[in-house]
Amino acid sequence: MLNRLTEAVTTAVRRRSHECGRTIKNMLRPVRTAAALVGAVSIDAVRPRSELVAENALLRQQILVLRRAAPPRPRLHPEDRLILVLLARLNTAWRDAIHLVTPDTLLRWHSDLFTLLWRHRSRRWEAPRRLGVAVIDLIQAMATANGLWGAERIRGELLKLGIRVSKRTVQRYMRSVRPRGQQGQTWGTFLRNHTHEIWACDFLQLYDAWFRPIYAFFIVTHGNREVVHVNVTRSPTDAWVAQQLREATPYDRAPRFLIRDNDGKFGRDFAAAATSANIDVVPIPPRSPNLNAICERFLGGLRRECLDHVLILGEDHLRRVLAEWVGHFNGGRPHPGIGQRIPNQRQRGRGLIRFTRLPPRPAPPARSVARPAGRNRARPSRADEYGSSRSPPARRRSAPSQTSGPDYRGSARSAAPDR
Repeated sequence: MLNRLTEAVTTAVRRRSHECGRTIKNMLRPVRTAAALVGAVSIDAVRPRSELVAENALLRQQILVLRRAAPPRPRLHPEDRLILVLLARLNTAWRDAIHLVTPDTLLRWHSDLFTLLWRHRSRRWEAPRRLGVAVIDLIQAMATANGLWGAERIRGELLKLGIRVSKRTVQRYMRSVRPRGQQGQTWGTFLRNHTHEIWACDFLQLYDAWFRPIYAFFIVTHGNREVVHVNVTRSPTDAWVAQQLREATPYDRAPRFLIRDNDGKFGRDFAAAATSANIDVVPIPPRSPNLNAICERFLGGLRRECLDHVLILGEDHLRRVLAEWVGHFNGGRPHPGIGQRIPNQRQRGRGLIRFTRLPPRPAPPARSVARPAGRNRARPSRADEYGSSRSPPARRRSAPSQTSGPDYRGSARSAAPDR
């Protein structure tokens, strides 16, 4: 075991030392090349001219032989390229003396050297001026709230505020809040911008206890999910549907868009009624109920929460059931699509829609129950329809009563004996 450990340590040390030696050799390669070149030039300065001419001819012959053999292209390091460029400037006949590369390649190296030199001289030595956090947040807020604005438009808005930034800087800070490749607004953004101007209508076919078909017609708003109109009939015609649209839009209360399916009940009379009310009817493509999702979701909830638990006896019975359920839907049922709020309990102020709570339900009639005098203490009141219960007021002393018990009303009054 000890021998294996010693052998492993020795191998690792040998490998590390070999790598360190190779790294040092690569670092000293430019120095060795320059030193060898300087030493050779110094020796050639004192040699006779005849020896230099003979050595030059010998070197030329070897280069010609290497070119005829077509060996692999030699690998030139950056220091080799620098030396060749500097020697070419000292030799007037360098085009005839160069053989490893073409003259155009040497000229390109010379141009690259000048580019690096002037790039180094012209770079900025002072630290770049950075934008403040408030300006960056303002750029990102503009890019998020205005999906159609580009970098130049945002730059113009900043200039109106006295903030001078470049277009490239605005683009750099816009990338973090705006996905790449997104052009224009999405379908969800369009619906949020125009949701208060969109209504949707659809039919719901039902069957009574004697298996006769009944049709219910609904119109639902997209803004607050409120059911603005509902009616029932056994024979829906084009004229009847047009009359329902007129009844749902009195006193110029009309949307801008009305989504419907391709049912044959929506005919010329319906289109004429919509045109007279300045409504743009938007029919959805065939077999695509997901494009009328809000209305379809309402019809599904109506079936699950109401109609699946009721046996419809006739047209009047269905009309009463729907009237009661729609009143609950508009006035007492929270909706996840609008933040668990109630549709028709809203107040407008400063451009926002605030939803208020429903008023409490009326108190139930008092019950007179004979109870012992020691057990007639006050009890908390019942809660409203899934609302917050009201705490009982302070206890009041009253004359003892042997015939009437506590009164369970909204204020939870109590009758307690005197002490």
